[in-house]
Amino acid sequence: MTAQQDNAQDESLPVEHIPVLTEPLLEWILLPKDGVMVDATVGHGGHSQIFGRMLGPEGYLLGLDVDQNSIQRAHSNLSDLACRVELVRENFAGMNEVLSHQNIDKVDFILADLGFCSGQLDDADRGLSFQKPMSLDMRLDDRLKTTAADLVNGLSQTELADVIYEFGQDRASRKIARSIVQQRSQKKFTTTTELAMLICRAMKLTPHPGRIHPATRTFQALRIAVNRELESLHTLLTDAPDRLNPGGFIAIISFHSLEDGRVKRNFRQNKADGIYDILTKKPIAASREEITRNPRARSAKLRIAKRL
Repeated sequence: MTAQQDNAQDESLPVEHIPVLTEPLLEWILLPKDGVMVDATVGHGGHSQIFGRMLGPEGYLLGLDVDQNSIQRAHSNLSDLACRVELVRENFAGMNEVLSHQNIDKVDFILADLGFCSGQLDDADRGLSFQKPMSLDMRLDDRLKTTAADLVNGLSQTELADVIYEFGQDRASRKIARSIVQQRSQKKFTTTTELAMLICRAMKLTPHPGRIHPATRTFQALRIAVNRELESLHTLLTDAPDRLNPGGFIAIISFHSLEDGRVKRNFRQNKADGIYDILTKKPIAASREEITRNPRARSAKLRIAKRL
């Protein structure tokens, strides 16, 4: 979604965020003054600030996010836009319902940045990081019922292995699942560090700076499963064509191959069906200069299509 600037000198200052891949987006996307934009993952409003300035008083910007704290920050950051701004706490899978409720039929631009804020990584209650002990939660939306601890402590060994392999693409999924089940029979997992250390022991690997941590893929898999991320993406991609005006744009920024592959296949199918013109023949990655300014942009991939 966005990335955190280094602010180690004063941790009391508000976290600043840098929206990723704005330059290539601006090369392709131009909105009319009376346009309608959906920022499906509004976050703190970084992308919406940029594109919202293209809209006049007759324009409309709908921002969706499951994080109430992000919604509050976005309200403040977007308050000076000339266009009408509506921010709704909702997963982007619910875009259709929100648009209908707002009496909006068609839109000119749908943007979804599928990453998440560094501030969320630092939130001990969310449990998205294993750099320090955190609650084994991983819900981006705290209204969801199932946590990562529920999956780790409740799924069968086979189910756990399937989740880790399917959503984490980890070939050691069976070994990791077996070790988790053996460990939880003595003591259930409650923190991120407990799980991360167990995975390191199971794989007989020691974390090294500059290398992917042995627990990274398992944590990705659990986060995807808890938040039903791929299901939500499928719904958004399915609903988008009927909501876009002719000439309207859809832009998706993904951060791993499971997301990017789904976007690529959806765009190609819609192109074959005469619905989309694909503007980015290959995914656009961040430039070396952007990665230097914003290291978290290094894994971002952007695909854009235009509604025919």
